[in-house]
Amino acid sequence: MPSQVTNYKCPACGGPLHFVGASGRLECDYCGSSFDVKQVEEAMAQKEAQASDAFQEAEAKQAQAQTPEGWDLSDLGSDWGADAAGMKAYNCPSCGAELICDQNTAATSCPYCGNPTVVPGQFAGTLKPDLVIPFKLDKKAAEEALKKHYKGRPFLPGKFTSQNHIEEIKGIYVPFWLFDAQVDGDVSYDASTSTTHREGDYEVTTTRHYRVRRSGTAGFEKIPADGSSKMPDDYMDSIEPFDYGELKGFSTAYLPGFLADRYDVTAQDCAERSDKRCENSMLDLLRNSVNGYDSVTATSQSVNIHRGKVHYALFPVWMLNTKWGGKDFLFAMNGQTGKMVGNLPVSWVKFWATFLGLSVGLSALTAALFMFLL
Repeated sequence: MPSQVTNYKCPACGGPLHFVGASGRLECDYCGSSFDVKQVEEAMAQKEAQASDAFQEAEAKQAQAQTPEGWDLSDLGSDWGADAAGMKAYNCPSCGAELICDQNTAATSCPYCGNPTVVPGQFAGTLKPDLVIPFKLDKKAAEEALKKHYKGRPFLPGKFTSQNHIEEIKGIYVPFWLFDAQVDGDVSYDASTSTTHREGDYEVTTTRHYRVRRSGTAGFEKIPADGSSKMPDDYMDSIEPFDYGELKGFSTAYLPGFLADRYDVTAQDCAERSDKRCENSMLDLLRNSVNGYDSVTATSQSVNIHRGKVHYALFPVWMLNTKWGGKDFLFAMNGQTGKMVGNLPVSWVKFWATFLGLSVGLSALTAALFMFLL
């Protein structure tokens, strides 16, 4: 609790008290009351204790408001400590990305927006990751994966593959929050089966209705949610899964030659994404256990999430920036598995030619069938 100046106030009217040497008592100038020193000290000590308790309670509530509710953060590391001496930081003035790397790695451009100007700055030790998946695939593998990503795209402009040039390829460790949770689910369904048989000239359909209930508990470990606002969430979701069998305890020895993004989205802000994934996965598990019916409709559902440990990890991602037709294109590749994602341009000439060709073909087929039936 911060230091305070204690002002003795009259218990009767709230006015200031002062000590009168002649009486040896504390006297109030406003109402004329006088009090024994010990009596007032005891009253003030009680008030200070109450104020201290209230302050500590307010601090606890504030800390709780800054921490993901219910999550256990005890496994998260502290700051970088002595390792910070061998690190340096870069800041992109264009998109605001903050990147860190070992002191021997040169950053010449931003892996997110391609801006060629990154400003070196002093590294300040923030929260240190406790887990890392090291890079398994190199820059050459990323280039080859991008070429494969172009193949088999019927609406890709013809000149894109030959004229599109890779401006920058950067290996970057993307920050991820990993959430553990146990989930209880309870769902009620309306289900039905239908059978059809003939009775003389009539076709009879018999429909039976059922009330089905499923409940269960499932444990989830290390549900990932990226902690970088610069990285599109759909990119990071799309390059999953990462093989957790290769998770390592974090060491700066994995960083040379690569950049690492500092998280700028807190675990608290990512918790909702984790909860949603838990809920959807639990509902899918329960729904997939309902078999043997022709139709199944959920009528009520309840999902309770018991939050567990939170881990802070760095996952390997190759970022590729390309330019074509005056536009920038961003691609991301899982640096462990090689899965590639990224948006590609569309040739509307090819699209409409294909659409019109299909329309003409379907019209001719319809006309032929009509003439045949006549």
